[in-house]
Amino acid sequence: MPVTRLKEFLDANQVKYVAISHSPAFTAQEIAASAHIPGRELAKTVIVKLDGAVAMAVVPASYFVNLERLAEEAGARKAELAEERDFKTLFPGCEPGAMPPFGNLYDMKVFVSTSLAEDEEIAFNAGSHTELLRLSYRDFERLVEPRVASFSTRHQPLLV
Repeated sequence: MPVTRLKEFLDANQVKYVAISHSPAFTAQEIAASAHIPGRELAKTVIVKLDGAVAMAVVPASYFVNLERLAEEAGARKAELAEERDFKTLFPGCEPGAMPPFGNLYDMKVFVSTSLAEDEEIAFNAGSHTELLRLSYRDFERLVEPRVASFSTRHQPLLV
């Protein structure tokens, strides 16, 4: 989704936001550093598959998705990371890896880590690797209606 479309959606819903431009960065931690935002305050969107259906898992940039816990929270038998080929056509106009956490605009379920839901604001990629948007978490929750759950961890889960 081009940043213009997202901004139009936010404007139509009377949401106040701040656009933050930064030098090109690709990992969540690089983006946080480039934009001078602590990694725990920047949301990263991880595309997952829950029993084969594509969904979004939104966690702080400095956290990882615990797929086992996500499956439990989602009531799914299996949760796995989606491969780019599974979702690249679902986000027209977005650069790969820069999808905003607005799954509601793509008929996609959104799961948000409890650690993000505790913050007053949320910042996230706006469809490119050079711009973020920051808005109140309350507005994000009102528009997206995510399922808030405990599925993120500060340590990378062991792969078995």
